Amino acid sequence: MRKILREARRALGVFLVAAWPAWSFAQAPQPPSGVPEKVRQANEECFACHSEAGLHAPPREGLDLKKLRGLLQDPEAFYQADHQKQLCTKCHNEGYDEFPHAEDAKDSTSTCVNCHSKKADVIEKQFEKSVHADLADKISCPTCHDPHRMRIADKQNDPARIVAQDNRVCLGCHDSDEQFARFAPEKKGRPPIDDIHAWLPNTRLHWKSVRCVECHTPEVAAGEMISHEILSKEKAEKDCLACHSASSTLKTRLYRHLVKEEQERLGFANSVILATSYVPGATRHPLLDTLVLGAFAAMIVGLLAHGLGRFLTRRRGKGSDDGEHGDRHG
Repeated sequence: MRKILREARRALGVFLVAAWPAWSFAQAPQPPSGVPEKVRQANEECFACHSEAGLHAPPREGLDLKKLRGLLQDPEAFYQADHQKQLCTKCHNEGYDEFPHAEDAKDSTSTCVNCHSKKADVIEKQFEKSVHADLADKISCPTCHDPHRMRIADKQNDPARIVAQDNRVCLGCHDSDEQFARFAPEKKGRPPIDDIHAWLPNTRLHWKSVRCVECHTPEVAAGEMISHEILSKEKAEKDCLACHSASSTLKTRLYRHLVKEEQERLGFANSVILATSYVPGATRHPLLDTLVLGAFAAMIVGLLAHGLGRFLTRRRGKGSDDGEHGDRHG
């Protein structure tokens, strides 16, 4: 009995420890970027014009402010992004040294493939099987992955940030008539995504908690990059138990970068998920499951025993009454 009580207290303590980060993750500030000062100083020459500050207080004469308005960047967002330690001139090289910039400077801007050729080979094969394959002449890597703002998932400690960033890409087009028309002008209208996802309970709430790619990409092995093969609505995952179970695929998808050995030691089937959100069916503790099932079984046994006792008592009482009735008549 003492062992059971000790285990119950341990389970309660683990629950409180695991539940504590649920709000701390959301409020934890991003760590300092550690960008070298020489990079900041060099990039300041670009941000002096290509920022809101530069637009409102142009550092030089002759700037085409109307054109500049469409070429602004947020320095703080950039210094939190993947390319934070890169010089602007790493990609914007030829034709950008002087002002005004060369007319064809944009044509000389480096592409993602220049640095990420190995990944690009894998991604290209996946993309060719994607529902977006027919848009290859209209979209490129930066269309979805803004090099000035994107931060890969394994460098973010907050799933909410990952979801917000990645779903902004998908919903930015599929939940916007204007953006959708840019890439699919031949279609008469944007497909009604709320109607298409009517099978999914609390659809909009799901989009705030998990990414579209959780269901719209093939599952990959733990540690592998999320596939760029975007699946059609017919092929997308529609089995709720894929996420809402002890073997939730979220551990190898959204939460794969947060699954740590020390968290698994806590005893929860999906401790890393419980630490940041509540996913019915996935956030479970084996001991608590056993205690609850044991209590339920004890209740059923108690009800059956009580019913049986009442039945036997009534039967014995009826037999006694019949005996006394017979004696009186005898």
